[in-house]
Amino acid sequence: MTLVSRRELLRAAAVVPVAAMAPRSIAAFQYHGALDLGIFLKAPWQAVGVDGEPLAHVQVSRSWRGSTCQSTASNTGRQPVRIKHIVLFDVAHSLPRDTALYGEGFQMLTQTGGTLGQPLDLGNYTDPKHYRLPEPSGARVVYGLATLEAAEGSHHVLAFDSCRRFNGALHVRPSSLQVIVETEGLTLEPGQQWTLEEFSYTSGPDREALLSSLAQRLNTNHPPLRFAAPPAGWCSWYCFGPRVTAQQVRDNLDVIAKQIPGLKYIQIDDGYQPAMGDWLETGPAFGGSVQTVLKEIHARGFEPAIWVAPFIAEAGSNLFKAHPDWFVRDAEGSPLRADKVTFGGWRRGPWYAVDGTHPDAQAHLERVFRTMRQEWGCTYFKLDANFWGAIHGGRFHDPRASRVEAYRGGMQAVLRGSGDAFILGCNHPIWPSIGLIHGSRSSNDIKREWRRIETTARQNLMRNWQNGRLWWNDPDAVVLTGDLPDNEVRFHATAIFASGGMILSGDDLTAIPPARLAMLRKLEPPTGVAARFDDESLRVGVVELKDRRFVCLLNWQDTPQRLSFSMSPPARAVDVWTGEDLGRLAGPTAVTVDSRAGRLLECTPA
Repeated sequence: MTLVSRRELLRAAAVVPVAAMAPRSIAAFQYHGALDLGIFLKAPWQAVGVDGEPLAHVQVSRSWRGSTCQSTASNTGRQPVRIKHIVLFDVAHSLPRDTALYGEGFQMLTQTGGTLGQPLDLGNYTDPKHYRLPEPSGARVVYGLATLEAAEGSHHVLAFDSCRRFNGALHVRPSSLQVIVETEGLTLEPGQQWTLEEFSYTSGPDREALLSSLAQRLNTNHPPLRFAAPPAGWCSWYCFGPRVTAQQVRDNLDVIAKQIPGLKYIQIDDGYQPAMGDWLETGPAFGGSVQTVLKEIHARGFEPAIWVAPFIAEAGSNLFKAHPDWFVRDAEGSPLRADKVTFGGWRRGPWYAVDGTHPDAQAHLERVFRTMRQEWGCTYFKLDANFWGAIHGGRFHDPRASRVEAYRGGMQAVLRGSGDAFILGCNHPIWPSIGLIHGSRSSNDIKREWRRIETTARQNLMRNWQNGRLWWNDPDAVVLTGDLPDNEVRFHATAIFASGGMILSGDDLTAIPPARLAMLRKLEPPTGVAARFDDESLRVGVVELKDRRFVCLLNWQDTPQRLSFSMSPPARAVDVWTGEDLGRLAGPTAVTVDSRAGRLLECTPA
């Protein structure tokens, strides 16, 4: 697989600071052509002030090493300047409007699909509409990563390879794109220089290989937290919600111990705390002490797991009332209500955001997680609402800090306290979380309805390249009870298997039918290997293990479909869900899949 041509590499290696050849005035220079490395070498840059005007005394220097660009911004003037953002590259291109587009969001729930001419939301909760992140007119803003696939099958990957201080964005339009470093109006003093985030452009015929290379660069800049295998367990939320009781947890633990002991982690979700923010206290649902149930879980040989939203608190919480100075402030210096600048919170809002730059707030976070790890015995933490740790539109205790730095500072405190426990990020800012979590929720919340089964599957599978490279993906709970018909349950279970990530049951296992329990048993332990799909239709994916392979077939349509794939070398195939023996398959093969259904074929050497 060739990322860039030899000629492009030689040209890139010869370019050290590109600022001298790239004019500051974007309007004065436009290069138009097919997208390649050369177009980025020639593209102009621009530093933009908080008033939206260009900053004449800010110099941007870009140097390339192969397909990767490192850049700095310097204030050559005599006065401090506040920089809204830096346009690192402004590129006009001639890609067709039907070029397939995929883009990451700032936070977990946002992903963009569709085409350059017609971008589509892959989820319900988007950065601009739900979280109120600004988006310029006529542009689709994606964060961290954009991939483009032309009709002839060539792929382009545009990505930020780091996220230490500044958030990286791409403003995508049908015939142009801008690579943006968001500097949030921070002040650059005279003579001061900022190191900006690393950016890369690669292209080639193999999207998976390009994304694998990106993962390696991200891991170099942000060494990943390692956890031997993706966890398997049970989660209380999707059967009992915020009204979960100690007895419900005990009853399910009884079933798990007898019927499916591979579900090692028993996670108590949202509902144990008396108020958002008071994580070391327990409400009436657990008799005033969630620790009792956690210790029972441990005594029976399982791992206690718990839900925490470390960066938020409600106004009535003891934390907020006692320490309002630990929270992100508004322009008047008062604690910033989240609903003034973004989504206010899904329950017991409006929320206030813990300031990750405040030393006392950091000590608080460390203390909470050290208590839960050492005294409560928790070995797994599901961190929710992490987006608010990187809230926009507020003021931090450290006025020089960006929201990425505030979030990363708070997360480092969490890690110091949690020790060797597994850390799952949920509703988190994706790129700022790289290197700070063991697991990453990769979709919206699951629901027992076809529309949500379908959309969460697509969201998860588009992030398969991250699994086992950046972290373990969490495709959210597998739900096998309720009114879903068998075909849709098979689709759901096949998509979960294809993700290669974590397996957490979301059902009340005291009431699960035997056939669905048998299906759950077949999903664990997780393989840790995500399926590689033929294309972005996500219909045929292959999981390659040492001694066998699995073919994951997904029919997203409302009518039965014949799905084709090649079986090479020949293998004997058995349908995992039904037990049907398909016999020896060799070469080009087609299999019928019912409407809204999935088939999982276990293939062993013939």
